[in-house]
Amino acid sequence: MRLGFSLPQFGSMEQQLDQVAHYAREAEKLGAASLWVGDRVLAAVQPAVGYGGSGDTIPWQMNAALDPFVALSVAAAVTERALLGTNTLIVPWYPPLLLARSLTGIDVVSRGRLVAGFGTGWSPDEYEGVGVPWKERGARLDECLDVLESVWTSDPVARHDGPHTSFPEARIGPKPAQRPRPPVYLSAFAPASRRRAARRADGILPVAVVTPGGAYDPAEVVAAPLDQVRRLAETEGRDPSAVRAILRVNPAQGATPQEIADVILRTRDATDVEHAFVDLLYLVDQSTEQALDLTGRILDLAR
Repeated sequence: MRLGFSLPQFGSMEQQLDQVAHYAREAEKLGAASLWVGDRVLAAVQPAVGYGGSGDTIPWQMNAALDPFVALSVAAAVTERALLGTNTLIVPWYPPLLLARSLTGIDVVSRGRLVAGFGTGWSPDEYEGVGVPWKERGARLDECLDVLESVWTSDPVARHDGPHTSFPEARIGPKPAQRPRPPVYLSAFAPASRRRAARRADGILPVAVVTPGGAYDPAEVVAAPLDQVRRLAETEGRDPSAVRAILRVNPAQGATPQEIADVILRTRDATDVEHAFVDLLYLVDQSTEQALDLTGRILDLAR
C-alpha cells in the first residue's frame, strides 16, 4: 500500500503555511509516497449548506486555506519521488485553459508526479463567491475534462466551441511530462458522478472517516462503489480493471494513529486498493513538527 499525507494547507496551520516546503521535504524522507491538497475559497458564516452536505456549520479548520497550486508547486520543488495529488480540486470554478496550464506546470516541474483528483464540491456559497452558477457544476466539469484531454494529448489543439468556453485551434505547450496525460481521478459518491467516472476517469476517490472507537467496513466504503464503477465502465466498453481507487483516510479529532493505521491495513487486506492518504486536517493543532511526528507514527504502524 502506497501511503501519503495532506500538506499543511488549512486550519490550525494558518500561522505556519510557510512551512509547506519543510513538511513536504521531511515527510518524503520519512517515507510518504504522496502529498495532497484540497480546494477551498471561503467558509460562509451562515452557510447555505453545511460541511458534508448536512447541518448548518463549517469546521473552523476551513476558515483559512492556502492556494492548492501554490502548495503543490512548493512541494514539487523540494521533493523527488512523492506523487503530488489534488483531492479534490473543484474543477467547475476554473477556466479550463488556465486550469490546464496550472496542472501541466506542476506535472512538468515535478517530472511527471501529478495525480489530478477532481470533483464538484458541496458548497453553493463558494460557487457564488467565484461567480459560477451552482446548477452548472456538472456540465462545467464535463467540458473541462474535454478541454484537458484535448490540451494534454493534441498538437495543435483543435478548436473548441462549448457551452461555457471557446477558443480557436491553437498550439498550447508545454505538454505534461506524463504520457499520454496525468491520471485523472474523480469523486464518485452520487449516481451521476459514478457514471461520469466510469466513462472518463482512471479511478475514483472514496473516503473513509475514522472516528475514535468507530467501525469501518472496507467492503461498504471502498469495494462496493469501486465495483459499481467498474461494472459501469465495462458497459462503456472500457477494461474495468483499469479503473482504480485512491482512498482518502479522514480521521476525526481524537482518532489515534493506531486506529488510522488499522483502517489502512484493513483496506489493503480486503480490497485491491494500493494507494491511500491520510488527511491530517483535524489532528494537528500545534505545529508542522506535530504533523511530522504523526506522519512518522502512522507510517510505522501501517508498514
